Amino acid sequence: MIEPNFDKGEGLVPAVVQDQETGEVLMLAYMNRESWLKTLETGKATYWSRSRQSLWLKGESSGNVQLVSEIRLDCDEDTILLKVRQIGDAACHTGHRSCFYRKKVDGGFVTVGEPVFDPKEVYK
Repeated sequence: MIEPNFDKGEGLVPAVVQDQETGEVLMLAYMNRESWLKTLETGKATYWSRSRQSLWLKGESSGNVQLVSEIRLDCDEDTILLKVRQIGDAACHTGHRSCFYRKKVDGGFVTVGEPVFDPKEVYK
C-alpha cells in the first residue's frame, strides 16, 4: 500500500485540512506514522503536536472533532490532504472556524469573521 513518505520530513509530513462540503482550508497540521495509522484506524483526525511532542486527537479538549471523509496524498508522497466533517464548527484553538482567519489588506492583516467559541471557556 502506498503511504506518506515520513522519512522526507524527518518523521513528519504536513496535513492540509479541508471542509468536505465547502472546500474551505481549516488548518495545517503535521502527522507522523503513528498519527497517520491512528487516523486510518479511528476515522478521526489525529496529528502530531510539535509543541507537546505527543499525539493530538483533534477536538479531544474542545469537542471540535474532525471526522475524516477522504484522504489524498500528493504526487511526492510527502503531503496529506484530509477532507473532514468539522464537528463543533471551529477548527482553530482561537475559536475561529479556520486557522486562516487573517487576511492581508493594504499594509497589514485584518481578522475575517468572528470566533464561534471563547477559548478561555473551552481550554480552562
